[in-house]
Amino acid sequence: MSPADDAARTPAVRPPSLTDRTIEAVREGIRNGTLVPGELYSVYRLADELGVSRSPVRDALLRLAETGMVAFERNRGFRVVVPGARELTEIIAVRLALEVPAAERAAVRATDAARVALHAEHLAMQEAVLAGDETAFMLHDQRLHGLMLDLAGNAHAARIIENLRDATRLVGASTIKQSRSLDDVCREHLPILDAIDDGDPGAAGAAMRRHLESTGKLLLRGAVGGQDTSLWEDLVDPVSGPDRPVTG
Repeated sequence: MSPADDAARTPAVRPPSLTDRTIEAVREGIRNGTLVPGELYSVYRLADELGVSRSPVRDALLRLAETGMVAFERNRGFRVVVPGARELTEIIAVRLALEVPAAERAAVRATDAARVALHAEHLAMQEAVLAGDETAFMLHDQRLHGLMLDLAGNAHAARIIENLRDATRLVGASTIKQSRSLDDVCREHLPILDAIDDGDPGAAGAAMRRHLESTGKLLLRGAVGGQDTSLWEDLVDPVSGPDRPVTG
C-alpha cells in the first residue's frame, strides 16, 4: 500500500473549535490563578482578550456552567465558582463511578507500551516530590489518571474527569499539607500500577477506590472545617454507617 493510500485511510483529526479553545483558555486561567473565584468577569472582555467573537465564549461558558465551574449573573457577566461541601462530595462520587471501573479496564487492556507510559508519569511524580514541585507533581498526577481513562476507551469520561479535577483545584484539590504529603499521594498510586502490571482488575479498582476516597474525605473535612461525614455517607457510601470501615 502506498503512502498516499495510507493517508487516505487515516481519518483527519478535527482541529479544536473556537468553543473548545475558549474552554481550555478559561480552564487554564483557573489553574494559573488569572481567573479568581468570586470576581465578576465580562464575557465581552474575555472575548476581546482571546481574540474571538462573543458567541463561542458564551457557548464555552455555558458548557463550563454545566460542570459547576462558573456561574452567570444576568446582564453582568460570570464568576468562577468555588465548590462547596456538597459539590465536592458529588464530584468525588462521580470520580469513583468513572475511575474505579476505568482502572479495572486498564488492568485488562494495558499493553507493555501503556504500562511503560504509566510508570513514566509516576516516575515524573517521584521526581517532582524530590524537587518539591507541587505544580509539576499535579500535572503528572493528572496525566497518569488520564492515561488510565484513555486505556478504558471512554474519551467522554476523560473530559468529565478533567473538568472535575479543575473544579476541585479551586479548593486545594491536591490536599497537600492536609494530613498528607506529595510523597504520600505518590505512594497511593503504586498499588494501582502494581495491579495493572499484574493484570488484576479487582485489585486495580480497589486501589483506585482507596486513593479517591482518601482524597475525597480530606477535601470534605477541609470544606466543612471538621469531621462531619454525613454528606459522604449520604452521597458516596449510602449503605454504610459511621462505624463501618471503608475497605475499598
